[in-house]
Amino acid sequence: MTTDVAVLGVGMHPWGKWGRGFAEYGTAAARAALEDAGLQWRDIGSIVGADTVRGGYPGYVAGATFAKALGWQGARVTSVYAACASGAQAVAAARAQILAGLADVVLVVGADAAPKGFFRPAGGDRPDDPDWLRFRLLGATNPTYFGLYARRRMAVFGDTPEDFALVKVKNSAAGAANPYARYRKPVTAEEVAASQVVADPLRLLDICATSDGGAALVLSSLEFARRRGVARPVRIRAVSTVTPRYPSTVLDLPDIATDSAAVTGPPARTFRASIARAAYEEAGIGPEELSLAEVYDLSTALELQWYEDLGLCAEGEAAKLLREGSTALGGRIPVNTSGGLASFGEAVPAQAIAQVCELTWQLRDAAGERQVAHARVGITANQGLFGHGSSVIAVR
Repeated sequence: MTTDVAVLGVGMHPWGKWGRGFAEYGTAAARAALEDAGLQWRDIGSIVGADTVRGGYPGYVAGATFAKALGWQGARVTSVYAACASGAQAVAAARAQILAGLADVVLVVGADAAPKGFFRPAGGDRPDDPDWLRFRLLGATNPTYFGLYARRRMAVFGDTPEDFALVKVKNSAAGAANPYARYRKPVTAEEVAASQVVADPLRLLDICATSDGGAALVLSSLEFARRRGVARPVRIRAVSTVTPRYPSTVLDLPDIATDSAAVTGPPARTFRASIARAAYEEAGIGPEELSLAEVYDLSTALELQWYEDLGLCAEGEAAKLLREGSTALGGRIPVNTSGGLASFGEAVPAQAIAQVCELTWQLRDAAGERQVAHARVGITANQGLFGHGSSVIAVR
């Protein structure tokens, strides 16, 4: 029995700082996805909304919010929260409903109206919230963690700030060709080097912004797709939403300490590597079969880490892969053909869904100037705070 589901429609609201509510962005993306699928809102049997948060608490009941904005029509509704992995959790929930026979066609929506500047905790004391603790006890903002990751790569693998800058150069070139991206201007390595230091060694152009935006998918059973005359749709073949395993020996957001490995020894692979491994195992493919990847480049250094975690190269060889041009458009395994967070910024509940939108356009051969030749298999990867894995494999 196949566990594939079809991607009938994709839609996005452009990223930026628009000054309006998240429901408006999500509704626009949903309508675009419905139009792309050739369906009406009344044809949808279920809607899954990816929630956003502010300071560790769910801020909005996204599924019902989008259903109301589109017009009550009796569809099943689900809301999910998994920080930056919320979009992948929403895709997983939609796929489960389809495979269980609860709905033939499901609308997945995520959107955000992010605060200005870097994320910070909401007011009040919450000593049982690790996200609150890392801000209050350490002053460990997101850029602080990104800087620590970058320093780790420099110390362990010999990466340099110049390597990090090349990630921004690559992604900005792709984002310049994406009409949904917030930043559509190529950036040079010199411009990265001239930008302000935020968390040494990372500069402002090494770190993603916070943005408003929305993304949506229309997913269906393969039988429903055939009835609609779609004989060869893009298919979601795997969704990985795994959690870490003990011991966790690499510091990760939002934790402020690692586990001791004195008794058990270090794990076979890190949490991030296990996310992709689970997706590959479910899909029955390996990294050598990928045509492209969309990864969560919260910082330029973190994109390099994903190359290794996805198995695109051996440990410590990410910078070499980048310098060779292998991950650029036209390279052996293009990464972040959308432009990535470098070009979009974070609209947290929407981003993992937006990654699947990009895979779908690529696998349909509909990505325009960003098109990867003969694209057949793509993977997404990110992770959410509190141990949420996120990886989706799509095939054509």
